Formats: sequence, C-alpha cells, structure tokens
Amino acid sequence: MNYWKLALASCMLVGATTVASAAANVGGKYKVEGTNFNGSKYSGDAEITITSGTTCAIEWQTGADSASAGICMRNDDSFAAAYKMKDGAVGLIIYKMMKDGSMDGVWTLTGEEGAGSEILTPVN
Repeated sequence: MNYWKLALASCMLVGATTVASAAANVGGKYKVEGTNFNGSKYSGDAEITITSGTTCAIEWQTGADSASAGICMRNDDSFAAAYKMKDGAVGLIIYKMMKDGSMDGVWTLTGEEGAGSEILTPVN
C-alpha cells in the first residue's frame, strides 16, 4: 500500500466538499508546541505558504535534525496536512481552527500506533 497516496487522499477529502476554501487566511509563520507518541514534548516553527485558493504547502522545523514538509488544505474549521519526514515516514495531521487563529491538532505516522498532538500559534 502506498501510504503517501493514502495520506494525500485523506488530506484532500477534508476539503473536497468546499468549492472555494478559505486557505488564503492561514498563510504565515507559526510557533509549534507538540507532544510525541511517548509523551515527550517538542517545539519549533512552521510556515504555511498558500499555493492556490484551496491548497497550501507547510514546513515544520522542530529541532536541529527534525524537519518535514507537505501539502495542506482548509475546509471551514478543519485544516489538514499530509507530510513526509526525513526518514521517509509519511504523516497526517488534522487540526481544528480556533477563534484566535491557532490550530489544535492530532497527528500520526506510518508504522506507528497512536497519535501525537500539536498546537500551531500564529506569530505574524
């Protein structure tokens, strides 16, 4: 099974019901605070770049050797991203858009059980 295609399809389903998504208002830089599967904490930065009226690209830097990048999409108060880690693992994260502009999410990676959590807080 091609997990990258599965993650991409899952991400696309989040926004498939909206003709014109509100992707444009999520672009910018974010502070990242998260929790790994084992409960350990991480932090860093993320940047979302708008690529069309419904899609975007996202990059995370959560440590000197921990970077990932992927595609993203917004649908109403849902925001999802599919991404690939340096080690080849594919991830999927689904956020809920909060009224203050932050995003509260849960994520998982191929080959792992369970989920981590993450909050993106806008810095711009």
